[in-house]
Amino acid sequence: MTTTQEPEQAPELVAAVDLGSNSFHMIICSVQGSQLQTIDRLKEMVRLASGLNQKNMLDEATQQRALACLERFGQRIQNFPASNVRIVGTNTLRTAKNAVQFLNKAEQAIGYPIHIISGIEEARLIYQGVAHSLQSNASRRLVMDIGGGSTEYIIGTNALPAQKESLRMGCVTISNRFFTHGEISPHRLQQAILYVRQQLSSYKNLFDHKHWDEAIGASGSIRSIRKVLLAMDWSPGGITPEGLEKLKTHILSCRHTTELNLAELDAEREPVFVGGFAILYATFQTLNIDKMSVSDGALREGLIYDYLGRKFNHDVRAETVQTLAKHYHTDPAQSERINNAITYMLTQLKPFLGAQTKVMAQYLSWAADLHEIGRNIAHSQYHKHGAYIIKHGDLAGFSQQNQNLLSTLVLAHRRKIPNKQISKLPPPWHKSAIYMVIILRLAVLLLRNRSHTALPDFKISLAPGNINLQFPEGWLDNAPLTQADLKLEAEYLTKAKFTLHAS
Repeated sequence: MTTTQEPEQAPELVAAVDLGSNSFHMIICSVQGSQLQTIDRLKEMVRLASGLNQKNMLDEATQQRALACLERFGQRIQNFPASNVRIVGTNTLRTAKNAVQFLNKAEQAIGYPIHIISGIEEARLIYQGVAHSLQSNASRRLVMDIGGGSTEYIIGTNALPAQKESLRMGCVTISNRFFTHGEISPHRLQQAILYVRQQLSSYKNLFDHKHWDEAIGASGSIRSIRKVLLAMDWSPGGITPEGLEKLKTHILSCRHTTELNLAELDAEREPVFVGGFAILYATFQTLNIDKMSVSDGALREGLIYDYLGRKFNHDVRAETVQTLAKHYHTDPAQSERINNAITYMLTQLKPFLGAQTKVMAQYLSWAADLHEIGRNIAHSQYHKHGAYIIKHGDLAGFSQQNQNLLSTLVLAHRRKIPNKQISKLPPPWHKSAIYMVIILRLAVLLLRNRSHTALPDFKISLAPGNINLQFPEGWLDNAPLTQADLKLEAEYLTKAKFTLHAS
C-alpha cells in the first residue's frame, strides 16, 4: 500500500523597510508556519536627517536621493501582497513639516503605504528585534539603539519591554550640530558629550545600571564602534569604558573626520561616526555601563516579528485597545453589544464594501471598544476627549496614521460628522472611512438604551450617497426614541451628503 504525502506549504515572503534618519534598510524573510528565515537585506545610506533645514523642511536634493533608493527597494518587492510589506518612517519623518508631501511621492516610488511611528513605538519594535535575535533568558536587559535622528533606550525581560524612551538625538543630528563640516576638536567633542548627558539626565534613575543585568547595543553606529574596537584590539570582550577611552584619544588626535583612518570603519559611516561615538560615550558615563554587547536585531527585525504576531493571533494592537478600555473604565457589555451590531451590518454590506471589509471590521471593533473612553474625563463632549486620547497617546502597535483613523472614528461616532477630517485621512480611508463612520454611528444609535434585549433582524444597504434601513413591520412605531434619533441622524448625514431612509 502506498501513501501520498501532502505537498509542503510554500514559504510566504514578507518584507520590512525602516526609513531611518541615517540609513534606509530592507529585510526580506520567508515564513513557513511560525519559522522565519532571512533571505535578503538591502541598505542605503540616505542621511535623511541631513536634509532638514532650520525650518524643519526636507530639502529637494535629499528627497530625490530618498526617492531613488525607494524605487530600487520597490523593484525588489514589487510582486509582494500589500499585507506582507511593512514600511515605517522614524524621527526625521516625524519632524519634517513637509513629511505628508514627501510621503505621497515616497509611496508612489516604493509602491506600498508608509507609516510614521512614534519614538516609543520605535523603541518597542527595536526591543522586539533584539529580543528575538538573542537566546531567551530571564535577565533584565538594557537595549540601546542610536539612529540618525533619535536614540532609544529600553529595559525589558525576554520579549517584554518594561521601560521605553526615545530621545531626539542621533548620529546625524549630533554630527551636524557639533562637528560641522567634519571638524573635530576637544571643545567640540566635550560639548557634544555634555549635550547628550544633559538630554539623558532626566532618565538616569530610570535606566541606571541598578535596574538591569546586561546592556545590548543595536544600530549601525554601535556596530561600527564595536568593529573598530575589535579591529584595533582596544576592547576585545565587547564595548567597554576602557575601549571607548582609547577610541576617544584617537578621535582627539584628528582634526577632521577624514583623518580618522580606523580599521573596519566604512567610508560612508565616517561623517557621522564621531556623533554616534559621543552619544555612546556619554551614555556609558551617565548610566554607569561597564560592558555592552551588540545585537544584529533591530527595528526591521522587530517589524517582521510584529507581523508574525498579527498573523498568529498575538496582535499587540488588540492588547493595547483592551488595556486602554480597562484603564478608562468602559462598559465591556455595551462594547460587545455594539460589536455584535457592527458584525451583523458588515455581513450584509460585504458585497458593497468589498475587500476592505476585513480591515474595516478590525478598526470598527477597536472603535467600539474605545468609543466611550472620554467619559472617564467628562460626559460633555466625551467623543472629543476620547479622540484626543487615542490620537496623542503612545499606543503600542499603532502607527500615527492608524491612530489618526481610530481617533477619527471615535470623534465621529456621535453628533456632527467631521467631514474635513475624514477627507484628510490617507488613502484609502479618505474615501472609505465615511462608511465605517456610518456603521459605527448606527450601531451606537440603535443600542442607545443599553438594553440586553436583542435588536430585531433588520436589513441595511449602502450605496454612494444613500443608506437604507428596513426594520420588521411595526417595530419603529413601538420605538419612538429610536425613531426620533434616526430623524436627527438623517440631518447629520445630510451634511455629509448622505440620505438616510428608515422604515
